[in-house]
Amino acid sequence: MKVISKQKNSRYCFICGVDNPIGLKAQFYNMEDNSVMTLFKYLPEHQSFPQRVHGGLITTILDELAMRAYWAVGEEIFGVTTSMETKFRKPVPYDIELIGKGEVISNTSKFFKSRTLITDRDGVIYSEALTNYIKLPMEKIATEINYHEEMGYFSNEMLAEI
Repeated sequence: MKVISKQKNSRYCFICGVDNPIGLKAQFYNMEDNSVMTLFKYLPEHQSFPQRVHGGLITTILDELAMRAYWAVGEEIFGVTTSMETKFRKPVPYDIELIGKGEVISNTSKFFKSRTLITDRDGVIYSEALTNYIKLPMEKIATEINYHEEMGYFSNEMLAEI
């Protein structure tokens, strides 16, 4: 499958923040099938039990993929999670390369739903989720301009509107 474009990163987000010393620093790519993908690796600092990643951190990247899946269909709109159903299929190890994938499976004027998953390079599914989002204008999510400037994935056009 072909990469169409790269999505932007923020500075300190746990998932995509390039300056977060304990974050994943995940890079997200829009794919030709309108999905989003990332290659990433959890660190030992992300464990719950030895050699297993904490379930909350697994859910965190699935949630990030859900929002970014919407951006992969070409709309730079924002929203917040309203519900999420996560299935943990296998313990997720750290220190191995993993693949995250997300796709929008339904979309209305106010809501969208994404399916996301974490696999290894062999296609083994470790975890998956169905996530529901409500679309909201940015001023209802965050109001401080410094917050917007920190988040590098906001376009200059979007900042000018705020």
